[in-house]
Amino acid sequence: MFDSLAGALSKAYRAIVGQKVLSEQNVDEGIRAIRQALLEADVNFVVAKEFIADVKQRALGQQVLKAVDPGQQFIKVFHDALTDLLGGQAVGLPVASNGPLVLMVCGLQGSGKTTTCAKLGLWLRQHKKKKPLLVAADLQRPAAVEQLQSLGKQLSIDVYAEPVTGRPPEVCKRSIDHARAHQHDVVILDTAGRLHIDEPLMRELQEVHDRCQPGGVLLVCDSMLGQDAVNSAKEFHARLPLHGLILTKVDGDARGGAALSIVKITGRPILFAGTGEKPDDLEEFDPARMAGRILGMGDVVGLVEKAQQVIDEKEAEKAAHKLQKGQFNFEDFLGQLNMIRKLGPLKKVLGMLPGVGAMLKEVDFDDAHFKRIEAIILSMTPRERRSPDLLDPPRRRRLAKGSGNELEAVNGLIKQFKMMQEMMKRMGRGGGGLEELLGKGGKPGGGGSPGGFPGGFPGRGGGRGYPGRRR
Repeated sequence: MFDSLAGALSKAYRAIVGQKVLSEQNVDEGIRAIRQALLEADVNFVVAKEFIADVKQRALGQQVLKAVDPGQQFIKVFHDALTDLLGGQAVGLPVASNGPLVLMVCGLQGSGKTTTCAKLGLWLRQHKKKKPLLVAADLQRPAAVEQLQSLGKQLSIDVYAEPVTGRPPEVCKRSIDHARAHQHDVVILDTAGRLHIDEPLMRELQEVHDRCQPGGVLLVCDSMLGQDAVNSAKEFHARLPLHGLILTKVDGDARGGAALSIVKITGRPILFAGTGEKPDDLEEFDPARMAGRILGMGDVVGLVEKAQQVIDEKEAEKAAHKLQKGQFNFEDFLGQLNMIRKLGPLKKVLGMLPGVGAMLKEVDFDDAHFKRIEAIILSMTPRERRSPDLLDPPRRRRLAKGSGNELEAVNGLIKQFKMMQEMMKRMGRGGGGLEELLGKGGKPGGGGSPGGFPGGFPGRGGGRGYPGRRR
């Protein structure tokens, strides 16, 4: 998301770098680049105009601080303005004062509403230790009830459903009684959507709201729709008291105009962003951290939080200890590899590191490379994984054939793995440093770098373990 906007912002940065003061002339150069980037990102024209005026007002006349060049100051100004545009501070879900928290989820058909309900239920259970109940209140769309039941079964979340002949307001009301009787502390109402906003839809939603008195109404918007998503959010907000919004498919929206416009137009905050198709691909939306991602500052906090969820700390410490002693084997490496893969696609993970976002455009990543490495390791016997020295030429030919790789890829993986073992052993004895770890070229992952990623950096290497190919 925001790829085109982030790329265009680098032009604005270059217009300011090297200046002694933020003058009206050099700020205007940066502003022009930002204006063009916003419009290309499909940001609402009125929103873009007001935002540009805000940035310019903040930037002009700022004095250059010691050790901080004007370019960095301009980025700081832009970051603050962008954070405010995205909502300022993160806003969480409402809290129920009495009984279960009822969340009414609505949106247009095709926005990913039913899937989002399931993701939200999983998020509440994992992050808030809640016991959610999903309610199949979409009795209009064919198989909507079955879809929610299937998702609930997959995620082990209870689903309340009645025959499709019932009326949604009554189904929702009875589901709340069911939740109280079965100790559910959150009720998520998956209401019906339409292909467009119409009067029957809004009347039904208003009746559900009046009968159930939800603690919060959440609107699901498809970010791929751009300005159409903003317009539909505006219409829903005119008829229902929205607490906040959930943007879906943000991983497929390179422009990001909907996210930048929707808060300003509706006045309601973005609560969550759907970042993928997996059940746990739902992130709590933080304006400051999202602004940092757009500006290439990364999101280290988000990366650490994600790592804490999927990485076993004790196992990681145990592996680090073995690595320092030079006892790290392919069995340990496979375990670490699997933990890294749990963080998500490598390009997405690296994009959360400061300064890496711009470089990612030049490298064509291939997460299938992880699978090729895994195939080679799994083709080893348990004894071979624990004792890599056993891997003589006949065994290596067997691994290549068994894993579907060329012998060159197997040899490269084993060679770099042994170099990494030796390098870490020397570092453990205090004999090495960062430069030695990275290799003479100073670039991890290259074929000639001793400290490189075993098998090469996960780029498209045709299964040979080469570094990522530049476009």
